[in-house]
Amino acid sequence: MELRQLRYFLSVLEYGSLGRAALELGVGASALSQQLSKLESEVSTRLLTRSSTGVSPTAAGLAFEYHARLALRQAEHAVLAAQSGRMSGYASVGLAPTTASILGLALIDRMRERYPDIRLHLVEMLSGYLMNQLNARHLDLAVLFQAEAGPRLDVRPLLKERLFVLVPPSLVKADWGEALTLQQIATLQLVMPSPQHGLRTTLRSILERAGLEANILMEADGLSLLMDCVCAGHAATIQPGATVARAHQAGLRVFAIDEAQAQRRNVIVSLTDDELSPAALATRIVLQEVARDLVEQGRWPGASLL
Repeated sequence: MELRQLRYFLSVLEYGSLGRAALELGVGASALSQQLSKLESEVSTRLLTRSSTGVSPTAAGLAFEYHARLALRQAEHAVLAAQSGRMSGYASVGLAPTTASILGLALIDRMRERYPDIRLHLVEMLSGYLMNQLNARHLDLAVLFQAEAGPRLDVRPLLKERLFVLVPPSLVKADWGEALTLQQIATLQLVMPSPQHGLRTTLRSILERAGLEANILMEADGLSLLMDCVCAGHAATIQPGATVARAHQAGLRVFAIDEAQAQRRNVIVSLTDDELSPAALATRIVLQEVARDLVEQGRWPGASLL
């Protein structure tokens, strides 16, 4: 069995077509078909079903896919370690934009200090997409806000964050105190991420328990654009403590939420230990340490350790 056969197999699954996969791989369709047939002979079972509409995996092919991805990941780690010439490796970490704004640079600094030969790849994207990246084995670990994960993922509690209301001065009412009730929040026009993302899900759950519904004026799946909308006075938003410093700098009013459940859990979701390289295992430990230090030093507003 050759690594290129695994790559060919996974490419065919991705595109659902021998012709399309051959084009993307830069090989002839007949050569690709021949290599797949050799692979099936090697494992003594049919992995793919070919039809006039395309190619789909058999039950055996679906089972084989997981281990094929794992084998290619480990091969890539071996190449990176060999190229570095020292005990090192590669680790990919996914962070939501709000988390990256407070945890990202601190994690980089600590990793450079402790493991300078580990090549760290940080990916910043909204939490709804990070889980997809983990399931596709494009990330080693990520900080997410929902504990639900697939059967081949490891979930570890990290911290919980209080949520705050960020309001442009033009929308602040004179009779507001230092904290807003859920009833007051329900009257606000909000800009929030779209429904598949963790923060939006958390807000909906909090309001539903009180029989209320958020007044979503617009959706923005990007922290910079979302904050620009708030700063321009179009709407308010609900964000965790990591954005409080940025909000003050932008001249926004920051209000606490008068509700004990107005918080979100942060968990570390990673591939299982047998899938993680030593570099990724070390990175997960350092990430936990850095988060703990930020909370204990008061540098993560509204956060407390789980």
